[in-house]
Amino acid sequence: APAFAPPALAQAQPAPAAPLRCAVDGTFAPHAFPTLQGGVQGFNIDLFREAARRMGRELVIDSASFSGLIPAMNAGRYDFLCAPTTATAERAANMLFTEGYLYTAFQFGIRRGSAPIASTADLRGKAISVNKGSAYDAWAQANAARYGFTVQTYDTQPDAVQAVVTGRAYANLGGNTVVRYAATRAPQFVPDFVIRETRAHWSAPLPMGATAMRVQLENALECMTLD
Repeated sequence: APAFAPPALAQAQPAPAAPLRCAVDGTFAPHAFPTLQGGVQGFNIDLFREAARRMGRELVIDSASFSGLIPAMNAGRYDFLCAPTTATAERAANMLFTEGYLYTAFQFGIRRGSAPIASTADLRGKAISVNKGSAYDAWAQANAARYGFTVQTYDTQPDAVQAVVTGRAYANLGGNTVVRYAATRAPQFVPDFVIRETRAHWSAPLPMGATAMRVQLENALECMTLD
């Protein structure tokens, strides 16, 4: 009789799931901004890396201009977006959203020493800088004629802030967390008027039809909130 029993047949292991693919605007501090090593860091990077870990998946994060992120996701390049994205009724007609993970409001930042903005009536005759393709860009374009201001669009939020610091624009319109963070990095830039009726939430957008992925991502975010 043989001294050793024949080895048991190894059970077939399921193939590992493909990495999740997402994207951010890598110039949108403190939510996503460059590292010295050439990658991206920030609140949203940490948030979705942890969500993916809880989903048992690896996460690959690309960095690109915000204006191109939604079209790229809808073209199938990304499973969802890690970029802070304001959930609106207009956007919800073309994509899915998770429940919100962070509240936000639209806020202006101005150059130190400039007259503060007390209301939207003070925007008349002024130039407002915005990040191209953002909800702030959409608001500015929709309200420029009503309030009598002009809109300057920039490919990145730092460029929009720099336009204010250098005097090309009177104010920058952005999210409150982003405007406040920019003020900690640019001494000549200060947070100013908040449009309180714009309070909304940031959500993770997914392509239409990705209902199962939305449930998994929401479950991970909900567990993180509870923790």
